[in-house]
Amino acid sequence: MPAETGDRRQHGDGTGDLDDATATPAAQSGVPVTERGQASPEGDQAAPPERHPYDPRAWALWQRPKRFIAFLFAMEAVGIAIMVVATMNSANPGRTDWVRFAILAVGATAHIQLTQRQEERRRDRSHTVLIDLTAVWTFPAAVILPLSLTLSIIAIVRIQHWFIARRPAHNFVFSSVTHGVSVTLASLTFAAFGPHEWGRISGWDTLGEFGVLIVTGMVFEAVQIAYIGGILALGSPKRPSISTVLGNTADNLLEAITIGLGAVTAVLLLIMPPMVIVMAVVTVVFNRLAEIDQLQNDARTDPKTGVLNMRGWSESADRALGRTARSDDNLALLMIDLDHFKWINDTYGHPAGDDVLRDVARKLDEVTRPADVIGRFGGEEFLVLLPDIDETAAKLAAERVRSAIAELHIVTTDKRGSRVTISGRTTSIGAALFPRHGESLEELLHASDAAVYVAKENGRNQVRFAQDVDRPPPSPPTDQG
Repeated sequence: MPAETGDRRQHGDGTGDLDDATATPAAQSGVPVTERGQASPEGDQAAPPERHPYDPRAWALWQRPKRFIAFLFAMEAVGIAIMVVATMNSANPGRTDWVRFAILAVGATAHIQLTQRQEERRRDRSHTVLIDLTAVWTFPAAVILPLSLTLSIIAIVRIQHWFIARRPAHNFVFSSVTHGVSVTLASLTFAAFGPHEWGRISGWDTLGEFGVLIVTGMVFEAVQIAYIGGILALGSPKRPSISTVLGNTADNLLEAITIGLGAVTAVLLLIMPPMVIVMAVVTVVFNRLAEIDQLQNDARTDPKTGVLNMRGWSESADRALGRTARSDDNLALLMIDLDHFKWINDTYGHPAGDDVLRDVARKLDEVTRPADVIGRFGGEEFLVLLPDIDETAAKLAAERVRSAIAELHIVTTDKRGSRVTISGRTTSIGAALFPRHGESLEELLHASDAAVYVAKENGRNQVRFAQDVDRPPPSPPTDQG
């Protein structure tokens, strides 16, 4: 899911925000610019006056694509209108509401302050979306508090996150509006199924309330997908992938757990308020576990392409090979070497080469099976381990990979920053089969590597299988008697 909670789903975190790096087209071309942004008269070389970062005219927001700017302002306007109208029609808070508000506010503050350094580190390492755990406090507010107090919880959370996120103002405001409208619509959804008297329900009625919580959580999440997913997709300089916009499986699992913990917090707050302190401890511990999981994932993942690095791939491939050996199945290893990759770097620059690698990795993920293990071997080489596959199917899989890469049209930039499309790239693929070409991962790597060289020596853009390995027959048992 696309987000960050508590900065739930906050765009601009790790998405290549332009605020720090984008220059105006005029500045890039070297044309002098006056204060009003018009070309200076010939011979006037006066530099434009420096503007304070808080001057709206200095915001890099204006360098974004027009569709991005239009979407941002339109969704903010819609969100603010929804919040205002809903708040005007909401009930006034009573004394119990204020007590519950205070408990949630203290819990959220304790959580944010105790995990501040962890969140800063996670934000710095995040390349797509960032999921944190403040829905543990904002979701129950949407369920049990009047809307005015619910939005106050959002304000308390967001104000504190301003000092942690350190993101451009337009990113932060948009994310804050997203949080506000998500809790507003979640609150309206929950109220539509009311009234809710959890202290008096029992038996099958609890299943009905559980279903209402699930629907409310889905609305809570769907709003953030629409807002943050849309802005991430429109703000991406390249064609966005599903994982870039919606997050990976681990992101979405963490999101579901966070909303579930928020529902538990709501129940505790209504039935046994002092137990909410336990949730504060849980969120701090869980935040630490999320950081550890991210560190482990970073240690196994190639940062340039997002697939497994050699360490992560070897661990996964060894496990797959062990399962294959125990079950007496077949397995194939593909080594994929991009042809003339140095020419891309020399012609268009290394950033363009990085874009090619990323698109190739994405394509490999699309044309392989979920059980296949994809990794980057180094440089322009990739590895794909194909469990439970025979020679015929391995040949078809290798040809599918080769043709898919040849059909890629990669939009990138050249050395001067101009938009270019790289296409028609070929690849040489070496394949090795277990146990025919090797009984260990090392033997399979050597065999597939040798097959790559054969493919290159025979004209590139082809698939070659390794040569059969002559293995001596097992020695007969000796007579001990």
